[in-house]
Amino acid sequence: MSNGKPCRICDFTRQKSYGLAVSSIDELKKKGGESLGFSPSSSVTVVLEDDGTIVEDQAYFLCLPLETKFMLLAEKETWSPVRKMDGGTAWMARDSEVMDTDDVDAGFGPWVYLAQQLKQDLTGVILMSEADLQVLIDVPCAELASALGYEEKRAQDFQETLQRYLDRKEEERQSKELLQLYLKSVNQDAENQELQGADDVPDGMEVDSASGFLIRTIMVLKGKTSPETRLSTEDLQLVVSRGVESMKQVLGWNRDKTSSLLEACEAELQKRLQQIQAVQCIRSNSQTDSSQTHHTNTDQETATQGDQ
Repeated sequence: MSNGKPCRICDFTRQKSYGLAVSSIDELKKKGGESLGFSPSSSVTVVLEDDGTIVEDQAYFLCLPLETKFMLLAEKETWSPVRKMDGGTAWMARDSEVMDTDDVDAGFGPWVYLAQQLKQDLTGVILMSEADLQVLIDVPCAELASALGYEEKRAQDFQETLQRYLDRKEEERQSKELLQLYLKSVNQDAENQELQGADDVPDGMEVDSASGFLIRTIMVLKGKTSPETRLSTEDLQLVVSRGVESMKQVLGWNRDKTSSLLEACEAELQKRLQQIQAVQCIRSNSQTDSSQTHHTNTDQETATQGDQ
């Protein structure tokens, strides 16, 4: 008698199902992934098919009943409950209502499953992630129209609506980042003014004669928590311009640790410069609009006086 535990597996579509005998979760992932055609390098997650419970603990796995059915999920795949139709005749709906079997088997992908969900209940779009929405946007319009049972124009309008929604979410994120940058800049300016207003030079404001850095800057660089975010833009530029070899001597670190710090400083510097450029662009556009409005009003007043 085999020591393996009999169980059943399926993928996230529930269209494929296999029986296996395995003794561990790792063996289940390996043999199940091979049976379902997963890539050997793909990360596999095991969940209970009926309720989506993630199974990671070996002891829990061994306690489950024989013939338990598991769902194996590859990267970016998620569990969803079975949608029952007509008292358990969902398999008929797949062939007669959702789309032709040949179309599904010929090019089945995540978007097809998403389209099936929307055809059954369009309000399900509210619960979809931004990644799922992007998948639907990237589908050729004609194919999406066929899957949803829409006219091509309606499918195109649907994709454009999804794209506008994602664009708006991205604009909101960028606006939030700009606001955070502004508040951070205000706080840094306030801190600098407090330091400049002190009668005596505070500890750490002296210059290290060997490196040319402020002692305070060196202390910040050696800090444990994201030192690049605590430096001024001028200090970041100075650190990046020195290079790895020079900063190795200043900090007394090895090359790898110093290189990692400089990469973080350079990334933070680029981020700040991009945000500054964005703010300047907004101000420039605002000034241009104001100037155009002023000239328009002046021209109208001149024309009125001429008529009189």
